[in-house]
Amino acid sequence: MEYRQLGRTGMSVSEIGYGAWGIGASMWIGAQEDESVAALHRAIELGVNFIDTARGYGDSERIVGGVLRDHPGVHVATKVPPKNGVWPASAGVHPDETFPGAHIRASLETSLAASGLEAFDLLQFHVWSDEWVGHGDWLETIADLRQEGKIRFFGVSVNDYQPENALQLVRSGTVDTVQVIYNAFHQQPAEQLLPACTENGVGVIVRVALDEGGLTGRITAGSTFPDGDFRNGYFGGDRSAQVEQHVSALTAELGIATDELPDVALRYVLDDPAVSTVIAGMRSIRNVERNAATSDGRRLTEERRAVIQAHRWERNFYRAPGHTD
Repeated sequence: MEYRQLGRTGMSVSEIGYGAWGIGASMWIGAQEDESVAALHRAIELGVNFIDTARGYGDSERIVGGVLRDHPGVHVATKVPPKNGVWPASAGVHPDETFPGAHIRASLETSLAASGLEAFDLLQFHVWSDEWVGHGDWLETIADLRQEGKIRFFGVSVNDYQPENALQLVRSGTVDTVQVIYNAFHQQPAEQLLPACTENGVGVIVRVALDEGGLTGRITAGSTFPDGDFRNGYFGGDRSAQVEQHVSALTAELGIATDELPDVALRYVLDDPAVSTVIAGMRSIRNVERNAATSDGRRLTEERRAVIQAHRWERNFYRAPGHTD
């Protein structure tokens, strides 16, 4: 496992992080706790030292906290949901409606109790709008929680497919990390957000690097999902057929088999020096071992990067309040 600095925090984090959305009672239907616990243990054994969870991920915080009793030294990030329950953040809403100080504190205390941890390395807002910079009491509350030793650093999870909606925050110097969707299809963050993060020492946590499964090669025109699974919406209509067509064209031009695509897709994201860690959702030991193997120091050739960049496919639709693969 290779490691990188998480911006200016001084934290050294594994290139492959663990996205813990799917291990709780969330919108990923069929998660089994014993399988999730085994996968998380295996990830840590393979060098994964960064776990991303959230108050809104069902039992995820409890499961993560239980596993970490056997693995001290692993960095854990969690998230505060917006008080108004609206994903993504709407324009024209004051931060007093979404992240008032009392709500932030109450959410964190609930997360600490659920996990059994004394503090979180990183506390993130689960949605963000740059309209909130300089308004509300959220920044004072974050400063107080740091001073009290309940959190070490502060970050935000950028609204889906809105990477420019955190530029003002990144440049303000008040945030330590941003979490953003970035993958072989959605390349927009590389235009402005990632360079701004590098310039301002802000760590970048990449989510959805495999497009919720779209870049695994397993999504086809005939793919179906259990009732209640968010992927029924994400790959609804003719989207699954479109994914199959795009993946087929991409793998053909790269000259790779479909089962090689996840590795290549993860390497594409990791090739960007602005990226600190990629949080992959891994509910099985098989997925853990496959993704962890990508962090071996090898990088894509310029030719392969150029091919992937030519297959950029920007979409703009809301997914769900969880953000891993």
